[in-house]
Amino acid sequence: MKTTNIPQVYLGIVAVSRDCFPDELSERRRGEVVAACRRKGISLYECPTIVETERQAAEAISKLKSQGCNALVVYLGNFGPETSETLLASSFDGPVMFVGAAEESVDTLVDGRGDAYCGMLNASYNLALRNVRAYIPEKPIGTAEEVAERIKEFIPISRAILGLRNLKIISFGPRPQNFLACNAPIKRLYDLGVEIEENSELDLFEAYHAHKGDPRIQAVAEDMERELGDGNLHPGVLERIAQYELTLLDWIEQHRDGREYVAMANKCWPAFQTQFGFVPCYVNSRMASRGIPIACEVDIWGALSEYIATCVTEDAVTLLDINNTVPRDLYEADIQGRFEYQPDDVFMGFHCGNTPSCKLRTCTMRYQLIMHRSLEPDREPDITRGTLEGDIAPGEITLFRLQSTADTQLRAYIAEGEVLPVPTHSFGSIGVLAIREMARFYRYELIENHFPHHGAVAFAHVGNTLHRILRYLGVTEIGYNRPSSERYPTEMKFH
Repeated sequence: MKTTNIPQVYLGIVAVSRDCFPDELSERRRGEVVAACRRKGISLYECPTIVETERQAAEAISKLKSQGCNALVVYLGNFGPETSETLLASSFDGPVMFVGAAEESVDTLVDGRGDAYCGMLNASYNLALRNVRAYIPEKPIGTAEEVAERIKEFIPISRAILGLRNLKIISFGPRPQNFLACNAPIKRLYDLGVEIEENSELDLFEAYHAHKGDPRIQAVAEDMERELGDGNLHPGVLERIAQYELTLLDWIEQHRDGREYVAMANKCWPAFQTQFGFVPCYVNSRMASRGIPIACEVDIWGALSEYIATCVTEDAVTLLDINNTVPRDLYEADIQGRFEYQPDDVFMGFHCGNTPSCKLRTCTMRYQLIMHRSLEPDREPDITRGTLEGDIAPGEITLFRLQSTADTQLRAYIAEGEVLPVPTHSFGSIGVLAIREMARFYRYELIENHFPHHGAVAFAHVGNTLHRILRYLGVTEIGYNRPSSERYPTEMKFH
């Protein structure tokens, strides 16, 4: 996926030193970390200033800015100055990570001992006193090679944090009736640094008609033809859909204002089909393939979750309903004996046709079957055309959602699993998803904590990275699919 809709991370590293320790120790160890990073293909600016004092912290900030750094590694080469290093973190405009040096050898435990193991405790305490948010990894003290690995882990975290700080979510229309579960209290969006622009469907309708006859439509329709290939079963609708895609792209450029990155959450039924003359699913899929997720049914927090997953994976994502059970005959025919999953571990993830073609085994332009039943029951599909249908390609996934509850509390869940290489025998963008202990997760995490039916799907196992991002954002309620040996708080305690 090539996109300009996620940040590029430019790392800087600053070594700190307590004045009663030799600063040469921090300088040498910093150089070893930088060398280890470069061996791993990690590019970062090595700030030459060793920070012992507040004045040196300001000097380091100036140098980091001059080099365009937007993420910072504070490196305790020795015990470190808890005041200056904390002020360094608070003054830096971007995500910050704290790591420190392990001792190298028994021969260095007198003149060359750094005590960063102790200093990290003081650093974390002082960060809390000053309400400064920073990322401290699970194992913050390590050798140069180990610290380089922690820095590598910090890159996708930084990308997501930077993306959220410069993100605008654009929405069109209120949620459809009976889909109020996708409620969107916006207060916590502002707390996360996200801007929101909510628009009427009439605004979108007007903008769409203003693009009638746009000379770019033909080129976009031809690009769609190339993507669909033999799956282009409804070529007659492509120009309408191309006009809509241009409408969204132009709206984004005209309304992003000071924000660099955009996600959308748009109304897609029931009036959309009768007024626009198609369903928008295929366009949503194409936008997601560019790193611009569009959540269905005005699911604003779903769009945010998709965008976070996009930043983490640098890949296309999708939004799926946690939709239906797998019939027992399908399980027995295609799953039992082939995969180590119980019937309650599998379910189908579905949406009408919003999953990018690159994440489908094969794709076909079709019509939305459910809408066709109600809107065009006795005639050939016309206004219900526009879904991108196919079974989702097998492979690793992470099901994820960050949600603001009705009382504006942040809550999230993360569950790793996979899409099985099993035919679904169904319609839409759909796959057989397998997650260990899904039945318990479904009841005691999703239902118990009132999560809606939409989940963002990343096509990789990125649960740990998502967990670190959520912790950095201050989210404390993070659910996961607990193993059978670990009970949920409200789960039955007796068998």
